[in-house]
Amino acid sequence: MTVETNSEQETFAFGRSLGEAAVPGQVYALEGDLGVGKTVLTKGLAAGLGVKEAVCSPTFTIVQIYEEGRLPLYHFDVYRIGDIEEMEEIGYEDYFYGEGVCLVEWANLITELLPPQTIRIRIEKVSERGFDFRKITVEERE
Repeated sequence: MTVETNSEQETFAFGRSLGEAAVPGQVYALEGDLGVGKTVLTKGLAAGLGVKEAVCSPTFTIVQIYEEGRLPLYHFDVYRIGDIEEMEEIGYEDYFYGEGVCLVEWANLITELLPPQTIRIRIEKVSERGFDFRKITVEERE
Protein backbone atom coordinates (compact mmCIF):
# COMPACT_ATOMS: atom_id res chain seq x y z
CA MET A 1 0.00 0.00 0.00
CA THR A 2 1.23 3.49 -0.80
CA VAL A 3 -0.10 6.66 0.80
CA GLU A 4 0.75 10.19 -0.26
CA THR A 5 0.62 13.07 2.21
CA ASN A 6 1.02 16.78 1.61
CA SER A 7 1.46 18.11 5.15
CA GLU A 8 2.58 17.14 8.63
CA GLN A 9 -1.08 16.99 9.60
CA GLU A 10 -1.80 14.39 6.91
CA THR A 11 1.23 12.32 7.93
CA PHE A 12 0.08 12.53 11.56
CA ALA A 13 -3.45 11.48 10.55
CA PHE A 14 -2.10 8.47 8.67
CA GLY A 15 -0.10 7.48 11.76
CA ARG A 16 -3.25 7.88 13.87
CA SER A 17 -5.10 5.47 11.59
CA LEU A 18 -2.30 2.92 12.07
CA GLY A 19 -2.56 3.31 15.84
CA GLU A 20 -6.33 2.91 15.80
CA ALA A 21 -5.97 -0.37 13.88
CA ALA A 22 -2.95 -1.71 15.81
CA VAL A 23 -3.23 -5.04 17.59
CA PRO A 24 -1.24 -6.51 20.50
CA GLY A 25 2.18 -7.74 19.42
CA GLN A 26 2.34 -5.56 16.30
CA VAL A 27 5.80 -4.36 15.25
CA TYR A 28 6.26 -1.48 12.81
CA ALA A 29 9.67 -0.98 11.16
CA LEU A 30 9.95 2.69 10.26
CA GLU A 31 12.54 3.76 7.70
CA GLY A 32 13.43 7.04 6.05
CA ASP A 33 16.06 9.75 5.92
CA LEU A 34 16.60 12.37 8.62
CA GLY A 35 13.81 14.93 8.73
CA VAL A 36 11.40 12.95 6.57
CA GLY A 37 8.65 12.71 9.19
CA LYS A 38 9.25 9.48 11.11
CA THR A 39 8.54 11.13 14.46
CA VAL A 40 5.44 12.91 13.11
CA LEU A 41 4.03 9.56 11.98
CA THR A 42 4.98 8.06 15.36
CA LYS A 43 3.15 10.83 17.21
CA GLY A 44 0.07 10.08 15.13
CA LEU A 45 0.32 6.36 15.84
CA ALA A 46 0.63 7.12 19.56
CA ALA A 47 -2.46 9.34 19.39
CA GLY A 48 -4.34 6.51 17.67
CA LEU A 49 -3.45 4.28 20.62
CA GLY A 50 -4.72 6.92 23.05
CA VAL A 51 -1.32 8.09 24.31
CA LYS A 52 -1.75 11.55 25.84
CA GLU A 53 1.81 12.41 26.88
CA ALA A 54 4.26 14.15 24.55
CA VAL A 55 6.04 11.74 22.21
CA CYS A 56 9.62 12.39 21.20
CA SER A 57 12.29 10.32 19.52
CA PRO A 58 14.31 8.28 22.06
CA THR A 59 17.59 8.78 20.21
CA PHE A 60 19.79 8.55 23.31
CA THR A 61 17.69 6.17 25.43
CA ILE A 62 16.95 3.75 22.56
CA VAL A 63 13.42 2.94 23.82
CA GLN A 64 10.66 5.10 25.25
CA ILE A 65 7.67 3.39 26.86
CA TYR A 66 4.13 4.83 26.81
CA GLU A 67 1.66 2.79 28.84
CA GLU A 68 -1.45 4.94 29.21
CA GLY A 69 -3.03 4.13 25.82
CA ARG A 70 -5.30 1.20 24.96
CA LEU A 71 -2.11 -0.79 24.30
CA PRO A 72 1.43 -0.05 25.51
CA LEU A 73 3.63 1.64 22.90
CA TYR A 74 7.34 0.83 22.80
CA HIS A 75 9.04 3.46 20.66
CA PHE A 76 12.57 2.51 19.61
CA ASP A 77 15.13 4.70 17.87
CA VAL A 78 18.05 2.46 16.96
CA TYR A 79 20.01 5.08 15.00
CA ARG A 80 22.82 5.04 17.59
CA ILE A 81 22.98 1.26 18.05
CA GLY A 82 26.60 0.30 17.52
CA ASP A 83 26.15 -3.43 17.96
CA ILE A 84 23.22 -5.84 17.99
CA GLU A 85 24.27 -6.86 21.52
CA GLU A 86 23.01 -3.47 22.73
CA MET A 87 19.49 -4.53 21.72
CA GLU A 88 19.91 -7.76 23.65
CA GLU A 89 21.05 -5.78 26.71
CA ILE A 90 17.80 -3.81 26.77
CA GLY A 91 15.73 -6.97 26.34
CA TYR A 92 14.26 -6.15 22.92
CA GLU A 93 12.56 -9.57 22.69
CA ASP A 94 10.28 -8.72 25.64
CA TYR A 95 9.00 -5.77 23.63
CA PHE A 96 8.98 -7.29 20.13
CA TYR A 97 7.15 -10.41 21.27
CA GLY A 98 5.01 -8.84 24.00
CA GLU A 99 1.44 -7.59 24.12
CA GLY A 100 2.16 -3.98 23.23
CA VAL A 101 2.87 -2.22 19.95
CA CYS A 102 6.47 -1.58 18.88
CA LEU A 103 7.55 1.12 16.50
CA VAL A 104 11.22 1.01 15.50
CA GLU A 105 12.79 4.05 13.84
CA TRP A 106 15.84 3.24 11.67
CA ALA A 107 14.71 -0.40 11.66
CA ASN A 108 16.91 -1.15 8.63
CA LEU A 109 19.87 -1.17 11.06
CA ILE A 110 18.50 -4.20 12.96
CA THR A 111 16.60 -6.08 10.25
CA GLU A 112 17.85 -9.46 11.48
CA LEU A 113 16.13 -8.94 14.86
CA LEU A 114 12.69 -8.05 13.55
CA PRO A 115 9.87 -10.60 13.86
CA PRO A 116 8.59 -12.20 10.64
CA GLN A 117 5.23 -10.36 10.64
CA THR A 118 6.77 -6.89 11.02
CA ILE A 119 5.04 -4.18 9.02
CA ARG A 120 7.61 -2.09 7.14
CA ILE A 121 6.85 1.61 6.66
CA ARG A 122 9.12 3.65 4.39
CA ILE A 123 8.72 7.44 4.26
CA GLU A 124 10.27 9.33 1.36
CA LYS A 125 10.41 12.97 0.33
CA VAL A 126 9.75 13.60 -3.33
CA SER A 127 11.02 17.15 -3.75
CA GLU A 128 9.52 17.55 -7.24
CA ARG A 129 6.07 17.22 -5.63
CA GLY A 130 6.62 19.97 -3.04
CA PHE A 131 8.42 20.55 0.24
CA ASP A 132 5.81 18.79 2.42
CA PHE A 133 4.98 15.92 0.06
CA ARG A 134 5.68 12.44 1.45
CA LYS A 135 5.33 9.03 -0.15
CA ILE A 136 4.63 6.42 2.54
CA THR A 137 4.94 2.78 1.54
CA VAL A 138 3.56 0.12 3.87
CA GLU A 139 4.28 -3.57 3.38
CA GLU A 140 4.21 -6.68 5.52
CA ARG A 141 7.53 -8.45 5.85
CA GLU A 142 7.57 -12.22 5.57
